Amino acid sequence: MKKEGYPYFHPHRVRYSEIDLQGIVYNSRYLDYFDAAITEYMRHCGFNYVTDARNTGKDFHLVKASVEFLKPVPYDEEIEIGVRVGRIGRSSLCWELGLFQKESEEVSTTGEIIWVYTNIENHQSEPIPEERKKQLTEPPTQ
Repeated sequence: MKKEGYPYFHPHRVRYSEIDLQGIVYNSRYLDYFDAAITEYMRHCGFNYVTDARNTGKDFHLVKASVEFLKPVPYDEEIEIGVRVGRIGRSSLCWELGLFQKESEEVSTTGEIIWVYTNIENHQSEPIPEERKKQLTEPPTQ
């Protein structure tokens, strides 16, 4: 997987608090990186997640998170997390993520995050509005 397949990148530098005894990023931190990148991507698309949930009574629930570790990422490394919408269904949204070391075109870690759009009160799935689908799948140029 190459960088060219992602419309948005979120930069980060690996901090000491994010590594393990081996001097590489601790496995659970990748989900933190992915969450931050998705949040910034939505902001980039003009979508205010909190305001939307409060105004509509709808929210996205995480239903799946997977990470594939291909290459270790060391302390103090500059990284870029690529974000794209892989598939969007009636109520589900699949995020595809790729973590790259800044100077590399080869992916170090991949992730897949699946959300389902739900009613906050009854936790039942709801159709994702077409306007929201368009907003998240047609981002402005970075």
